[in-house]
Order: sequence, then C-alpha cells, then structure tokens
Amino acid sequence: MIRLVSKRILCQSGTISRAFSSAVTEASAAGPPSVMDSIVKLNVVDPSGARRTIPAFIGKSIYENCELNGVELGPASEGGLVEAERSDTWTEPLYGEGPTTGFDHILIVGNGADTARPKTYKEVSALGDYWDEDEIFPESRLATQVFVTKEMDGMTVYVPDRLVDDIP
Repeated sequence: MIRLVSKRILCQSGTISRAFSSAVTEASAAGPPSVMDSIVKLNVVDPSGARRTIPAFIGKSIYENCELNGVELGPASEGGLVEAERSDTWTEPLYGEGPTTGFDHILIVGNGADTARPKTYKEVSALGDYWDEDEIFPESRLATQVFVTKEMDGMTVYVPDRLVDDIP
C-alpha cells in the first residue's frame, strides 16, 4: 500500500510550497509479486550421470517442466486425476483415467520429495506394467503424476534409462 504524504516547506525566498512524497507501508515492503515467486530449481540427473539444474513452475508436473527445458523423459499418456485429497478424512473420487503408460518413470529425492501426492493405485499399476520389479524403488514415480510445490526447491530428479518406445 502506498501512502501519499504532504509537507509544507519554507523556501529561501520566503514562500511556502508543498512537497509530496510517497511512503511505502510495511505490508508491501517486499515489492510487487514476481514470476520468480512461482519458480523453483530442480536438479535433473540423466542416465549418463550428467547433472542439470532447470527452472520449474510451481503447479506444473515434473513432466511438463522437463519438456519445457528440453529434458527428454519419453512419451506420456495421461488421463484426468483419479482422486483428489481434500482433507485428512476425505478423498474425492474424480473418476479420471489416471496414468495410462509408465514410460515417464523418475526417482525423486531430497527437498520436498515427501510433499508430493501419494501414489495412486493406477500409478503403481502403470509402473508395474512397464518396469521390472528390480527397477522400481520407493522413490519411483511417474513424472506426469508429480506436481511441483514450493517445498521442492533444490529437489533431485533421477531419470533412469528409457524403455524402447520408438519401434515402428
């Protein structure tokens, strides 16, 4: 909030004039909102071990953010959300298809990994259908099912070797 303050000033010539100044109150001392308030950094490690830090928009899935930054995760086929947790005691069924393929497998560790929504039964099913049991870990997720939160700033995303998906 900006407050306009008026002061009377006595000039050397003897005349009185007014001077206006704006005072910023404490509520907006940080300044106006910025796009940077909606962006966090994710560390992506590809199958060769190369590390890359990418900016990620809060509210978008890891798959969408990787696609925006040129990180290849393979094809994704996703229906609507299966369910949404509305409170500690109520989970609303949304009747979406959920993930329909498991090509976009990732492993998430570090900052904010625990803030990701729990795996749905469809996500667990898709991972099991496309990946061997020894390739699935507790940190395994589908990139289309993990939405970035502010707490995920600095989180590490491991991308395992891709499944063959380009056979004609």
